Amino acid sequence: MNILVAGPHPDDQELGMGGTIARLVSQGHRVLLLDLTDGEPTPFGDRATRARESAEAARILGAERITLDLPNRTVTHSIEARHKVASVIRTFRAEMIFVPYFEDAHPDHIAGTRIVEDARFDAKLTNCGLAGEPIYPKWLFHYYATHLRIVPQPSFVFDTTGFGEQKRNAVLAYRSQFVDNPGNRRVVDWL
Repeated sequence: MNILVAGPHPDDQELGMGGTIARLVSQGHRVLLLDLTDGEPTPFGDRATRARESAEAARILGAERITLDLPNRTVTHSIEARHKVASVIRTFRAEMIFVPYFEDAHPDHIAGTRIVEDARFDAKLTNCGLAGEPIYPKWLFHYYATHLRIVPQPSFVFDTTGFGEQKRNAVLAYRSQFVDNPGNRRVVDWL
């Protein structure tokens, strides 16, 4: 099965569901990590560094990765953004999609989720100028990211026993975010 895991920034997918991604890949699924932005600027990173880090994290998890060019910190729902994502859904032939949960304190996460949810609809349209052939991914699930405004009450969980170290290593690939940045080291300690 082709599974698309979208996140507004490189590292959102690894933090939110890195163990699940590793498990899905181990079961033979093809997983594409879709970053809506390059995640920059940040205090300890730059575009080239984040690109290297995100490629390494994807390699560790066994996933593929694509990064779009939406502006970090100002992700906005638009038809252009929806069509960029819909084209990825169509060319990848996504059958299942994961997006951050919509109750989130980070505006990029909220907007990004809405973009992907609407792009799922757009991906099925005919005669619309989008890349690839029409497809409507049957399943869309939400994962919890790190900026929750609520206490999680999931409707289901994946058993990721045996994949914790792989998730941790994928997160540690983002050295500029979680090793060099002393304010974020506690995230890795928590893993």
